[in-house]
Amino acid sequence: MTRKPLTSKGVERLREELKRLKTVERPRIIQAIAEARAHGDLSENAEYHAAREQQGFCEGRIKELEHELSHCQIIDVAHLPKTDKVVFGATVALESETGEEISFQIVGEAEADVRHGQISITSPIARALVGKSEGDEVDVAVPGGTRTFEIVSVRYV
Repeated sequence: MTRKPLTSKGVERLREELKRLKTVERPRIIQAIAEARAHGDLSENAEYHAAREQQGFCEGRIKELEHELSHCQIIDVAHLPKTDKVVFGATVALESETGEEISFQIVGEAEADVRHGQISITSPIARALVGKSEGDEVDVAVPGGTRTFEIVSVRYV
């Protein structure tokens, strides 16, 4: 079975989310179900059905997180050999052909979050960047066509 890479920070965030779901959300939902049951007839009880739906989402997310954590390979970016090449865990600064600058870290699928500057190693832009060095130009196929980026810097934070 293939183990999926995750950064040590990403694993910590997933563990924290799992702990919150098990210790805060699950008991809250169980309490909501108990209160809704106390209102009587369950067949027409919207609160009960909403709480059961929340329970399903919560339990599904718990299973998903447990699976991700049990099938991951933790990579500590701080201990990677320092190189100017883009690899998993690298924080890459790019400049587009229009002069726009963007920066992001290449992380595992389960921890990717574009809003926080983290993209998945399996994304098209990450796949195009892996193995390249500072100063290289990279053509990336995006939904709107092909964009060209220059790698401004590669850091390992």
